[in-house]
Amino acid sequence: MESHYKRIYTGSMIIVQLLTSKLEDIGITPVIKEQNESGLDPKIYGGHMLQEVFVHEDELDKAVPIIQAALADMEA
Repeated sequence: MESHYKRIYTGSMIIVQLLTSKLEDIGITPVIKEQNESGLDPKIYGGHMLQEVFVHEDELDKAVPIIQAALADMEA
């Protein structure tokens, strides 16, 4: 099955929440998927959870600049 969603960011839950908020401000509802980087249950083994942010390919051109600007602001 072909997906029409593209991953635009992978990172910590805190940053993903910020990016999600910025995308929602411009009318984009991203899909968030959790990814355990160690492959082990983090509740048992203390692994770090990463989250992936996906947007529909039709919204990619609007979403990428928002993500890039938000990440640049965090680095400044």
